[in-house]
Amino acid sequence: MGFEKGVKMNNPEQAQTGDAPYGAEALSCLPPLAPIEMPIQSWSKVDAVKSKIRTSPSVIGNRRALLFGATLIISIAAAADLFIAESVQGISLSEFLIFILFSPLFTWLVFGFLGSLIGFTQLIRGKASSDYQMPPASVAPRGKTAILMPIYNEDVDMVYLRLKVMAQSLVETGYSQNFEFFILSDSKIVNELTEFAAYQKLKDEIKIPVWYRRREKNIARKPGNISDWIHHFGSGYDYMLVLDADSLMSGETIARMAASMDKDKGVALLQTVPMPVNGQTFFARWQQFSARLYGPLASAGLVWWSGSEASFWGHNAIIRVKAFAESCGLPKLSGKEPFGGNIMSHDVLEATLLRRNGWAVHTIMAEGSYEEYPPTLVDSAIRDRRWCQGNLQHVRLLDIKGLHWINRLQLLIGVTSYTTSTLWLFLLLATLMHHFGQGSANLSLPPSTWLLVLTIICLFGAKILAVIWALMDKRRAKTLGGLSGILASVVIEIPLSAFIAPILMVTQTLTFIDILRGRPSGWNTQRRDVDGISFSEAFHYYRPHVVVGLVFTLLAFIGGGALTWLLMVALGLVLAPVTAYVTSYSSMGKALASIGIFVTPEEHRQDGTLESQKESGIVHAAIKAASNMPPQAYSNAKKQSFQCQKAVGSRVFSGRKSGIVDNKIF
Repeated sequence: MGFEKGVKMNNPEQAQTGDAPYGAEALSCLPPLAPIEMPIQSWSKVDAVKSKIRTSPSVIGNRRALLFGATLIISIAAAADLFIAESVQGISLSEFLIFILFSPLFTWLVFGFLGSLIGFTQLIRGKASSDYQMPPASVAPRGKTAILMPIYNEDVDMVYLRLKVMAQSLVETGYSQNFEFFILSDSKIVNELTEFAAYQKLKDEIKIPVWYRRREKNIARKPGNISDWIHHFGSGYDYMLVLDADSLMSGETIARMAASMDKDKGVALLQTVPMPVNGQTFFARWQQFSARLYGPLASAGLVWWSGSEASFWGHNAIIRVKAFAESCGLPKLSGKEPFGGNIMSHDVLEATLLRRNGWAVHTIMAEGSYEEYPPTLVDSAIRDRRWCQGNLQHVRLLDIKGLHWINRLQLLIGVTSYTTSTLWLFLLLATLMHHFGQGSANLSLPPSTWLLVLTIICLFGAKILAVIWALMDKRRAKTLGGLSGILASVVIEIPLSAFIAPILMVTQTLTFIDILRGRPSGWNTQRRDVDGISFSEAFHYYRPHVVVGLVFTLLAFIGGGALTWLLMVALGLVLAPVTAYVTSYSSMGKALASIGIFVTPEEHRQDGTLESQKESGIVHAAIKAASNMPPQAYSNAKKQSFQCQKAVGSRVFSGRKSGIVDNKIF
């Protein structure tokens, strides 16, 4: 059995439970133990930080002053304009509520737009990656890197296929001797035999050592899985590259990241910006295109102001093992879930703790890093439910001693990102309260024209800038569908985003209320591949939205012409089940892609075919491998006698509780 997070290990003997060696309680094939201490961190005290090499640009303070100062000045001016408009004839309760709700929401809009505006200027100047640059591919990595793939009841065919493709890509770099793969399973025991038999098949197909371990007790979910590995094997590796089950990274990118860690001894973590790929449903393709077109502006802006105080997103990132072990042992929060217990959104907190100990954390915009997006609106909401609970836990961590103020701000941003939807709903209700309470009267004076224009700019300006940036390079424009494809996609995407905004608003508000009521999200297997959901499932999930939409429809008719805008909100809510149902199918997504709509750089239409691109070769390698792979190639692997042959001194254990006798799998 694995150790609970935070337990110190001083020697290999502590990596055992009773008289059983580590890994013996379940099927596993592991290298020799290489334990390392991972002490639990204190929130109330921190040791003196040793000076480390500076990796932020010297002007990082000026950048932050510009961004946050401009956001504050514009937001104060907007709030003052609204206050003047409301106070001419005295401020009513509803007007006061509108004011206190509008002000923080507008600040959030301004901050997002200014970040994208800065990102746009960085991109057109070719400076988006200038602050932190990785060594060229010709520089060989020297340190030893473990590539960790935590899984939980996943489709082994696709997970193992991606691992195989990544391993082959690493072999092609010529640096594969510096890397090993670990499949760290938290799956239920019913999946153990299938996973291990598939692992046996996989390890015979690749030229890089690959190990497998299933935890019998999945304590603390993914962060517990990672810390369990660190406890038992961390001192044997310089770096760990953490993946998700849907991650895909090119060998060249992985090797360059490892070489970067060799070069910059003060850097503890490099976080790539993974691009979504392989979306097939209408919803996934839509989100995939949006991330590809709009995402680079936001990412470039984030890199510009975060410097060496960047965040960690939990996957597609390389980490210095020793730094992580000494900085990131997470204690349980007091009390029960959802606000107590194990910390769910561990990644952001781990980045702040690394920085607290003086280590640098950087976000890099590197090619060759990919993930997959949830296939349906329902699955996206379920994932957001977990993230919301984890981020709200951070309210209790804002006063941790010794945090850099940027990292503290990042924790706060994470919290507010899941409360803004509730604030938007309250703002809408306050507006209705004002309308009906004041006899359909408007504000004492209408806000200034500049405020209305600025609001529109903040809502749509970043998207317009993204289109301009995409069209500035013919080759880039071509990979996104060309001029006509980009414009058609944006014309469809903008009203669609406006249409589902009320759905997301109500969904996140209900989630927020649910968490406040003490209902944890649990830990269920994520649905990654689906072609359509039933209408009954969609209706079941969005019944509350329909009810709210019908109420808004009634209020819109009662309120007359002044509330016509409310009908658009109501329509989106009433049709929420239809939207979720229709966008869950791949047929419409494929049809749009065939005419150049919602196309991404990994595929673009040319004479009716999808043409591969050099920089996305790992994606096409995975697609080709999937098309050539027999159905259930890994999940139907023969369950027979097994061996662990990858390294001298490696250990294989049979599961005492898994129906296995004498190392034979029935």
